[in-house]
Amino acid sequence: MNRTNGGVNLPALRSHNTALVLDLLRGAGAGGISRLELADRTGLTPQAVSKITARLREEGLAAEAGHRASTGGKRRTVLRLVPGAGHAVGVHLDRDALRTVLVDLAGTVVRERRAELDLGAGAEAVVAAVAGEAEVLVAGVREGGGEGQGDAGTLLALLGVGVALPGPLDHTRGVLHRVTGFPEWDGFPLRDALARRLGVPVAVDKDTNAAALGLAVAGERGSFAYLHLGTGLGAGLVIGGAVHRGVRTGAGEFGHQVVQLDGPPCGCGDRGCVEALCLAAVARGDLTEAARVLGIAAGNLVALLDIDLVLLGGRTVTAAPDAFLRGVEAVLAERARRTGEGPVPVRAAADEVAEGAAQLVLAPLFGRADA
Repeated sequence: MNRTNGGVNLPALRSHNTALVLDLLRGAGAGGISRLELADRTGLTPQAVSKITARLREEGLAAEAGHRASTGGKRRTVLRLVPGAGHAVGVHLDRDALRTVLVDLAGTVVRERRAELDLGAGAEAVVAAVAGEAEVLVAGVREGGGEGQGDAGTLLALLGVGVALPGPLDHTRGVLHRVTGFPEWDGFPLRDALARRLGVPVAVDKDTNAAALGLAVAGERGSFAYLHLGTGLGAGLVIGGAVHRGVRTGAGEFGHQVVQLDGPPCGCGDRGCVEALCLAAVARGDLTEAARVLGIAAGNLVALLDIDLVLLGGRTVTAAPDAFLRGVEAVLAERARRTGEGPVPVRAAADEVAEGAAQLVLAPLFGRADA
């Protein structure tokens, strides 16, 4: 869904208009924004903005942030978002590790936890581990108190839990498919299982999609690909400002494009996949070759989608960012020389999959479910 920038003065679109106002409040930060500015930037009438902001103040989501001088008449009251009025838990469920974060409405990480995990331990054990980590994370903040919390230190609102893990999976239904190397997960309803256990809404998506959403919410514009190299290799695609998941929510299986016919076997059942070649090079310590293979695959993606930017992330890239940046840049630069086009820039991205997972819950509140 492509997000619109203007509001509509119709009661049926109250939630849409509220999301526009909330997004502008969040973007304004602690300095805040006036009602007149909100009306000007959303296209809503001042009366509609006043009603929305009054409701947001009643719900504890917005507060006054002082006054601003006016060119005439009384000073303008400035409003700001109250970050602590709501929180979401973000979970990065990797093949061998678990990272959970508690994030406020502004996207700031309030607390985080890390634990070892074996994705092959079985659904019951993994669901219990994820639920346990999330419960401990939230309980720790309840005990600590802080902005947006009551006198007893209880959270005003836990909006839900977002879970990001290797694909493929059905994002819409929260059902896993055959995760590479872990066929026992095929068909498991992870979203519903966790929602029953935790008693809050749960959203599930691929790790790469979650990371791409987080990057878009944080300010990356245009069309870009986030390539995540860790225990596996995948891509999150943002096209025209929106996360591209595809009709069957299966887009971004970047690691399983075949680049070497009859090459080494891959865990997906095919041969010569980028993931298999990349991980094999990393395992033998040849990062130059791993980066070259990654660059060739990135070049295929650039040629296919004509994207503006390639972002590299994941624990393997984070451990040696310069080697991967140089290698991928070199391949894309050579491709640009052959085609006569300008080279597509390549940058490293922070490994913040868990933060992106939290945005699976928070972003819809701000009208940015697909960034």
